[in-house]
Amino acid sequence: MDNVEYKKVALIGATGFVGSHILDELLQRGYEVTAIARDVSSLKNKPHVLAVQMDVQESTALGSALNGNEAIISAYNAGWTNPNIYEDYMKGSRHILKEIKESGVNRVIVVGGAGSLLTAEDTRIVDGKDFPKEIKPGALAAADFYELISREGDLDWTFFSPALEMNPKSGGSRTGSYRTGTDYPIFDTEGHSRISVQDAAVAIVDELENKKFIKRRFTAGY
Repeated sequence: MDNVEYKKVALIGATGFVGSHILDELLQRGYEVTAIARDVSSLKNKPHVLAVQMDVQESTALGSALNGNEAIISAYNAGWTNPNIYEDYMKGSRHILKEIKESGVNRVIVVGGAGSLLTAEDTRIVDGKDFPKEIKPGALAAADFYELISREGDLDWTFFSPALEMNPKSGGSRTGSYRTGTDYPIFDTEGHSRISVQDAAVAIVDELENKKFIKRRFTAGY
């Protein structure tokens, strides 16, 4: 934590698939975390965690919960099994962005999806005809929100798109090693774009500390 500017961080979606690993990474590095989620029962009495239970999609108290922190990481997800995931994700993300701006916290990292990354033909991956239909609405929402936040001039925002392969079934562990890119997926020597969720969390907290991608999207893979 030497020379780290941010010591108090708000984490939205702190109990989710990605958010829970970001929380672990933050705590491992000595941060004080305001952990925000719909259900924070698993976070009660956790050292260095202020657990705040709320539905961030609509709560006007979100700005107050964010206030006093030095940076915000949003791992918000409207739920992959949600039949209205596109509409709910966009509504929730816009509301979160509004509350962030009202909180006065300037630094924010948004965890999005890989669908916004570009193909070799410079088209969005999510728009491809072979993109899996079962996850397309959620991926499209994250990609469209990237288009929205990329026009945001007031905040020091960063948008994180993970590798193409990062899901609970793929497993993995924390190695602390990865490579970064901006608009295109990172591929390994076997032609796979992959990263464990643990190392995605490392990349996100590294960006919090190193600030290499201010007002930019970045991705990470092996």
